[in-house]
Order: sequence, then C-alpha cells, then structure tokens
Amino acid sequence: MKNKLAIFIALFSVFMITSYGAYAADVNSSLSGKITDAKTNEPLIGVTVYLPDLKTGAVTDGSGNYKVGHLPSGDFTVTISFLGYKTISEQVLIKGNTAHDFQMSTSTIEQNEIVVTGVSKATQINRSPIPIIAVNRRYITQTLHTNIIDAIAGVPGVSAVTTGPNISKPFIHGLGYNRVLTLYDGMPQQEQQWGDEHGIGVDGYSIDHVEVIEGPASLSYGSDALAGVINLIPTPPAPDGKIVGNVMGEYQTNNGLAGGSAYLSGNRNGFYWLGRISHKSAKNYRNKIDGWVYGTNYEENDATANFGINRGWGYSHWDLTFFDDLQAIPDGSRDSASRKFTMQINDLDSGIRPVVPESLLNSYTLPVLHQHVQLYRIYSSNSFIIGQSDLKLNLGFERSLRREYDYPQQPAIPGLYLQLNTYTYDVKYFFPGSGGWNITVGSNGMYQTNNSTSGTDFLIPDYRQLDLGPFVMAKKSFGKLDLAGGVRYDFRFFNNSGLYAVTDPKTGMAHPVYGADTTGSDRIFSDYKHMFNGFSGNFGATYNITDKMSVKFNLARGYRAPNIAEISSNGVHPGTNVYQIGNPDFKPEFDLQEDLGFSYNADRLSLDLDLFNNNISNYIYNQNVLNAAGGDSVIVAGNQTFKFQQTRAQLYGGSVSLDIHPVKWLHFENSLSVVYGVNKGKKGEVVPDSSKYLPMIAPLHTMTTLRAEMWKRYGRLANGFIKFQMEAYGAQNRAFLAYNTETPTPGYVLFNAGIGTDITNVNGRTLFNISLLANNIFNTAYQSGLSRLKYFEQYPDDPRGYHGIYNMGRNVGLRISVPLDLR
Repeated sequence: MKNKLAIFIALFSVFMITSYGAYAADVNSSLSGKITDAKTNEPLIGVTVYLPDLKTGAVTDGSGNYKVGHLPSGDFTVTISFLGYKTISEQVLIKGNTAHDFQMSTSTIEQNEIVVTGVSKATQINRSPIPIIAVNRRYITQTLHTNIIDAIAGVPGVSAVTTGPNISKPFIHGLGYNRVLTLYDGMPQQEQQWGDEHGIGVDGYSIDHVEVIEGPASLSYGSDALAGVINLIPTPPAPDGKIVGNVMGEYQTNNGLAGGSAYLSGNRNGFYWLGRISHKSAKNYRNKIDGWVYGTNYEENDATANFGINRGWGYSHWDLTFFDDLQAIPDGSRDSASRKFTMQINDLDSGIRPVVPESLLNSYTLPVLHQHVQLYRIYSSNSFIIGQSDLKLNLGFERSLRREYDYPQQPAIPGLYLQLNTYTYDVKYFFPGSGGWNITVGSNGMYQTNNSTSGTDFLIPDYRQLDLGPFVMAKKSFGKLDLAGGVRYDFRFFNNSGLYAVTDPKTGMAHPVYGADTTGSDRIFSDYKHMFNGFSGNFGATYNITDKMSVKFNLARGYRAPNIAEISSNGVHPGTNVYQIGNPDFKPEFDLQEDLGFSYNADRLSLDLDLFNNNISNYIYNQNVLNAAGGDSVIVAGNQTFKFQQTRAQLYGGSVSLDIHPVKWLHFENSLSVVYGVNKGKKGEVVPDSSKYLPMIAPLHTMTTLRAEMWKRYGRLANGFIKFQMEAYGAQNRAFLAYNTETPTPGYVLFNAGIGTDITNVNGRTLFNISLLANNIFNTAYQSGLSRLKYFEQYPDDPRGYHGIYNMGRNVGLRISVPLDLR
C-alpha cells in the first residue's frame, strides 16, 4: 500500500512539474465579445460563456461583454446559455486575441444541450447517435429528493433500487449494480457497487447537472458500463476574474431531514480554486401503515476542494473529495401481535427482541447496528495541446471504507469491514481533424485491491484485479448526417485469496486463521485466478432533417466481467437478511442493443421518442434457494439463502416525452417509459412461467407536470415558478415469481407540487432563492417494487394484509439558497 501511494505521489509531482514547465513557456490566446438580445439588440447581463473541452468560461458584465483568457489556439466548442433563451453552441476558431459576438433568441424550452459523456469531444445531443439525456440544475433543484440518484429516478429510462430514503442504486432500462457505471466529474465511482444496500457516495449538494447514457457504453468506459453511465457533474469553478459562492439549507418534514451546504470559488488569471462543505442528517422516515420505520435514519458529512490552472498549453485540474455517511440498517423485525418494530439487543440475537421505544423511533440518534461508509478521492484531469492535437490524461485514487456494525454488546467491532483501494487511469489522444474526420485513440482502466478480513463476517474474499481497455473512436460529419463509432478490447486479470476461519461459539464472531492453525477450521473461500476479456463497440448515425427535427440509430455491444460477489461470495451480508452464494464458473456478460430515436423541438412543442431492444448472453441474476419442502433454504438463522445464476435475457421498451407550451410561461410536460425483461433461459432450456420474467424491472411509469413560470420579474420577485405533478406507476405483475424471489406489486399514483422564487434587491440582484416542494401530498400508502424494504417481512402469513415495509408518506421540503458574488 505504501509503495503504491509513493508511486501515486511521484506521478503527482511529475505532472505538477510538467504543468509548471509548460506554463512558463505557454502563449495564451483569448476569446472576447458582446452578447445581445437578437430582437432588441439590448446587452444581456449574466450570460454564461463556457468552453466544455477546456473546462473554463466567463460571465457577461453589465454591458453584455465577456472575456475568456488563458486559452490555447485551436477550434473549440463554445456554449452560450441564459435562462429564457435558446442555448447557442458554436465551433469557434481561437487564435491570439479572438473577438466573437453572439445574439440570443428567447425560447420556452431547453434546446441544444451540450454533453461530454461518452463522446470524444463536447457534442450537441441532437448530433450524437448515442442515446443520452441531460438533466439540468433547474430540474434537480425543483425536485424534492433525499439523495442525488433519487432526484433523477423519474427521468425516462432511469429508476432506482432503494433501501430507505438515503440508499438508491441507479438502474437504466432494467439493469443496475455493476452494469451501470456512476461517474463523478468523469471519474468512475468504485465503492462496492455489487452490494444491495451500497449507495452512491457523492455529496448531492455539489452536483450541478447530470448526463445519462441509456445503453451500452463499454466502448468509452469498459466493463461496468454495459447498461449505461450516469455522470454526476459538480459545480463548475468561478468564471475568470470572479469570486462566487453559495450557502443553502433545507428541511424536510417526513423524516426531519436537515441539510446544508456552502461553497466558495475564485478564478484569477487562469488559476482557480473551490472549496465546499456539506452536512445532512435525518430521523427515521414514516408512513401511515408502518409509522416510523426503524433503522432508516442517517448522518452524512462531505467536503470538496479543487484547484487548477488554464493556460495556452491546456489545463491541469486537481480535485479532492471526502464522503462520510453513518447509515442505520433496517431489518424489518416486528412484534408478532402489534407489528411494531423490534430491535436486537444481544450479539447472538437470542431471546425475545423488545419493541423499539418511541424515543428511538423519532430520533436523530443512530442505533448501534449501522453502517459507516467513507470515501476518499483524489484525481487529476489534464489536457495538453500539441499543435493541432490534444492529449488528455486523467489519474485518480479512491479509498472506500465500509464498516457494518452488527454486535449490540460490542458496538466498536464491525461485522463486515471492507477496504477498497482503486487506482484509475484514462488517456486519450485526439488526432488533428482532417477531411471532416475526428479520430481518438486511448486506453482506460484501473488497478484495485480489496481487504475484507478485518471484520468478523466474511462475505467476499480479499482480491486484486487489473483492468486494461484500449480503444479507438471515430466521428465523421456529412452535412446533416453524423456518423460515429469505435471498437475496444478489455482485459481483466482477477485474483482472489482463499480464507480459513474459526468461529467463537460464545460470541458468534469469526476470525481468519493461517498455516498450521487452519487444521479443524472452516474453509470459507478458495483461491481463484482468472482472466476475463471481451470485445465491445458501437456504430451510430444521426440525421438532422431540419434544424428542429432529427432521427437517430445506434448499435452497441457491451461487455461486463462478473464482480467479486457474483464469483466468490459465501456468507451473510449484514443489512440484507441474505446468505449469499457466488459461482466461480461464470462467464462475462455480453449485450447487443439497438436504439432508435426521433426528436422534434420547436418553440411551442417538443417531442422525443426512444425505442430500444437489448439481448444479453450470460446474464447474471440472484435467485432464492429453496429447501426440499419448498420453503426458504436457511444456512444461517434469520437469513434467506440466495445464489447467483446465469441465463440468456432480453430487455426491450422505450420512452416518449411530450412538452407543450401553449403560452410562453406555461409548460405542460409529459413522459412515459416502459421496459420489459424476459428470461430466455439457457439454450435448449424450457423456462417455466414463474421464471419467465427478469427480476428488478420497473413498471410502466408516466409523469405529467404542469409548470408555470409566473414572473420573470415582479417587484422584488424574479424567476418564480409553480408546479403540479402527477406520477403514475402501473402494476408490475411480470415479476420473477420462482423460488419466492419476487411478488407482484400493485400500481399507485402520487401527486407532487412546488413553488419558488428569487428575492432581489432594488437593483434586481438576487438576495436569495426560496422554494417549497411537496411529494406524495395525499399521503398515499404504497410499495415500490424496486424497494428492498418491501420484502422485509418476518410474518408473511399475517392476515392483516400489510406485508413488508411501505415507502415514504407525505413529505414537504423548504429550501433556501443564498448566492454570493464577492467580485
């Protein structure tokens, strides 16, 4: 470990020295101009000018003028965005002191979004064949949520498997876990994604916008992007010459969530810095069926620091983040007579569990049984302009610590203790554009070590793995037609260690033994070594019929190597009520997905239609194991036994979004999404009716939102909105019924609402923003089929009809945000 850290620190020093040397000799260019209203020719104040490929920008001053300095020479995408206006995206040749004016036209809808995820360079969505969705800052802040994945789970094609309000695992088109790669500012999140109740360790307050690839993205990101990518993009640094920041706070009524965040950022002469701290804590959530749901409270603390430099040779940016989460672990145990929640009070969980007192149910104090999850991250993104070429190099290190405490009488001893270290690299070389071709070659991957034997529960063994993935991508434009594609080959060198352990019969605690001490001990894991490899790629085309209408087609092959839990798990996973068994004979998953899309965007109407079909070979899923009598197989008391299986699978479906704007200030937004998952069985196998559907498939989902932008400016009020929303979830009867793995889920309808506005001073400067948002305003009792708590039921034969734990009831949130502009 120390040697690896030394190597990383040495690389850090080399690149800082390299950056300084390049800085000393660079020649800076600049881009400046004026931005005005296309109709009135009046200057526009506060317009954002941004160069996404260079990660720098500026804001127009009181006269509508802007200047972005310390730029390299070359042809770059420039985006111009301003609330209420159509976003401009334009290629600008920058050489020396370049002047370029822009005129903006008003617009009632979002158009010309620029994305950076899964593409070689910043690209307009309507010119990229990859199925991708951009979720902007407005959508996030006007949605009441308890974590950042929860905030985007209503986006067509996206859903989430949840374990209470603070743990949400993203799913795309019915696939999740290690099939969906979550990025933070382009860097992979590596934090034991295989776990059912392992959430995303990101400060949600720091996220500015999100980009979602809905389909195989293995070409760009390798194994864990077989189903798609969610890129969480944080707050950008201050514009050149400015010091800006924000202080915000919120409170939510259902679980007493109290949260806040503050950041400050400065940028002077191309050197920027940013610092942020955040805090969030909550009590147990509640609903009208269960009351307070014991074991769902949490406390989270976060910190971020980043700095960097932009110069004529390119840029070098450095980021450090810290995530610390204390999360209670629900197990659903209840008193058989009253159905009130009970709690474990001794290490062996013997005797009768007492009912949880009201003072603990309605409390911020975490129970002794909880998780402590920490994620430390340092990463560097660098761009070096070499003539007309560009070399990008990203390096990162993450340390994920997960402790799960399950001994009430010895609260300092973790049961499960996982220590994951990940070193990532991503290098790309962009050849000079020639004849309309843009060609990129590169490689990315990681080296990972995991220590899992420092606790007393051994679910997975220690392991090491090395991922390597060289690739080539190309893009060519023929007027209105854009073609893009590429190929990649991945290698994973995997090695896990065997383990012998002895269990103390008095305490129930196990510890590893080695050498001669293994005599008479239990063999938990065997040594395992394997190389996984596979080919991936994609080819797609976009044709812009007019400036408002386009069609897309994309064919993509994805690859995923089995994860550690699927191969080698053999033990109880605390917090899941499951004894998990893996299979070392698994082969990699491969999928082939076809996507077809149509888009129409006009001033008063926008329509998006996306269809997909995905066939997967060697699809891995988790299945309950039954005993000879047809009941749950029990290896460890109080836990169901599950074992991973492989089969062939097909997922298909699509989404449609229709936004109507009968008048400029009124938005009538509608979406529908559906996905079907079919278990096709192994070759020659007849699949019984109880097994013919795949598990964890979201039901038909529709969302209708009526949003009114009531006032652009009204006295001391500005940018006000009012919204009413209806979410409908269809019944999910296409469940994986075999072996009691899943049960059908009834449909339900939720109603949400919100209102908000800026409060300004007499000069029109925003003093603060205030919003009041409400979810499930009629306090509907419902269970999501993707909530793991639905299956936390100790007495499935209870005649009262309420089984498992229900989702959150009515929740009202108040949010106040104060912008800071110190220069």
